[in-house]
Amino acid sequence: MTASTLTFRLAAATTAASALILAGCAPATLSSDRPHLVVTTNILGDVVSEVAGDAADVTVLMRPNADPHSFEISAQEAAMLADADLLVSNGLGLEENVELHLATAASAGAMRFVAGDHIEVIEYASDEASGPDPHFWTDPGRIVDVVVALEEQLTAMPEIDSATIEQNAAAYLAEIEQLDAEMTESFASIPRENRALVTNHHVFGYLADRFDFTTVGTVIPGGTTLASPSAADLDSLATAIQTTGVPAIFAESSQPDRLIQVLASEVDIHIDVVELFSESLTGADEEASTYITMMRVNTERITNGLSR
Repeated sequence: MTASTLTFRLAAATTAASALILAGCAPATLSSDRPHLVVTTNILGDVVSEVAGDAADVTVLMRPNADPHSFEISAQEAAMLADADLLVSNGLGLEENVELHLATAASAGAMRFVAGDHIEVIEYASDEASGPDPHFWTDPGRIVDVVVALEEQLTAMPEIDSATIEQNAAAYLAEIEQLDAEMTESFASIPRENRALVTNHHVFGYLADRFDFTTVGTVIPGGTTLASPSAADLDSLATAIQTTGVPAIFAESSQPDRLIQVLASEVDIHIDVVELFSESLTGADEEASTYITMMRVNTERITNGLSR
């Protein structure tokens, strides 16, 4: 399945309650008869929890509002990886400080599911950056591909309740279908001349590919927030913004927006800086605590920001 040819399996079942367990804490009540799934990022953690429901125990390593490029895990968490029944990671170079621990656990016999292995990968839309773009979750179609592959992986595990997994996956795919329809309708209302994105760094390439946006540029060159822009980068981007006349630029919630504010002050036009939740979910009591809600908030903010 590819992003351009979405197919969704619908079911009447309701979505199972999430079993998300936040980073820094071992699962409170690991069941001896349920498999233990350890997930790196909190976005994938939410997806895995929706599919697994109460058929598995889920531990998520990345805390809310963290940066997936730079978060680290404790020695206790690293030791836990080898004992997991399945390690779920994003891949494509995203978890820069955790990959070595995952590889070590896999060498010791831990089973891995790398989400990036199950999608149609695109390259960074930049002259400065090269390599695969790991931010596939900005396109719900790629999440469909991940859910379908994850369902297959989990139902093949002999100790798991495959019927529960199939029911949960079908219900979650129906939710993603609805999300995709909402995003398509909302983005269609943006004037054609405004369908351009300027962000902290290259994170919306898949969204741009799926929903026909142009990526004008980024404040931070490359695909990682660990890079830094030069004065020439800022000057070039300021020129691009002035040329295209975009009414808003976007800053990610997982990174301070100081650089993008500096850029806005250097562009001799009024331009809004809109915060998006692009690389991390928020806490449970905040507005982007699940993948679905995060995407809905971002869709509304992008649409409003570019429709002025």
